[in-house]
Amino acid sequence: MKRFENKVVIITGGAAGIGKAASVKFASEGAAVAVWDVAEQAGIELVKQLTDNGGKAIFVKVDITNADSVSEAAKKVVSEFGRIDVLVNNAGITKDASFLKMTYEQWQKVIDVNLSGVFNCTKAVAPVMVEQKSGRIINTSSVVGLYGNFGQTNYVATKSGVIGMTKVWARELGRKGINVNAVAPGFIATEMVTTVPENILNGLKERTPLGRLGKPEDIANAYVFLASEEADFINGTVLSVDGGLVQ
Repeated sequence: MKRFENKVVIITGGAAGIGKAASVKFASEGAAVAVWDVAEQAGIELVKQLTDNGGKAIFVKVDITNADSVSEAAKKVVSEFGRIDVLVNNAGITKDASFLKMTYEQWQKVIDVNLSGVFNCTKAVAPVMVEQKSGRIINTSSVVGLYGNFGQTNYVATKSGVIGMTKVWARELGRKGINVNAVAPGFIATEMVTTVPENILNGLKERTPLGRLGKPEDIANAYVFLASEEADFINGTVLSVDGGLVQ
């Protein structure tokens, strides 16, 4: 029997990058996957790929900055599958600039998606898990949320905030049968890094003892582990998946 047979998993930002790798991985482990994303065409194509391979999946177009949109999406998942076992708060954006050049718009947009979006999704899903007396919530932070990074005041603030929320929710929801943990990816080879100059990428590889950028599958594997029975006694932790990155 596959590890997530009869389990229902929501993945935000699930249509591309790390989220797509996670959607594929959970589906391969038997989960019914709800792909939440604003990218409708990519989401529909991914769901077709998953179902063509014998998996169960639905796509829901969701604006995670809008609490009503998220609430409706959660209701749709429960209506379709009857329960929610895992929420992976994976969606995120960057709008980088040095602090003195960062605009209020750049600040607020990243806060809205990366921090308020995580709050909105968890707020909509947690009551379902409380009623079930079981569930897993996995929040995506970042190594820069632990160490900081030049030009990312907004992004670092959100990823540090996600760690703080994870610690609080682990305390509040743990007694209700819900494990809450965070994953802090290092530098991962996704669509986001395609615009990064080669010399910068080489520098990142040099700072990583394993000598490479991470793959989306590396993070997907961490999500699957924390959502699995093997992680039953892990709660309130931050799992760094960064190849041993040296700051």
